[in-house]
Amino acid sequence: MIVAAAVIAPNNSPLYLSTFGGDDESARLSTMVHCSLDAVEEKVAAGLRGTAPGDVPDAYLGLLSSEDELKVFGYVTNTRVKLVAVVDDPIVKDDEMRAQIFRRMHAAFVDAASNPFYQQGAPLASPRFDASIRTIATSLGAS
Repeated sequence: MIVAAAVIAPNNSPLYLSTFGGDDESARLSTMVHCSLDAVEEKVAAGLRGTAPGDVPDAYLGLLSSEDELKVFGYVTNTRVKLVAVVDDPIVKDDEMRAQIFRRMHAAFVDAASNPFYQQGAPLASPRFDASIRTIATSLGAS
């Protein structure tokens, strides 16, 4: 189901990118993640403009793009860190993406970023974070 997961910094530099599958798809999936960042920026800007004062915009951005059988979904934290997941399931549900994938990815990111030795904006090289993301992907059907 999940074929790639990424964490992107507010300045659009990749903090973490992992693909779950063959090496031949790695470049394609990486390109899809980076191409989806324009859609993230558009949705974030539209979401912020559309909220009333005091309202909190929804962090889940939904479907960002699709190509062939792959769909790219996004989530943005309150610090503008972007979480991106690429899935190959044609009937994936938004609620499933929101609850099972992005909330768990966000919790794993917060745990990794809370490490006092982690320098904000640096790539996430934590084996524990990588294991958490791989567990999330595997539990939801990654190969």
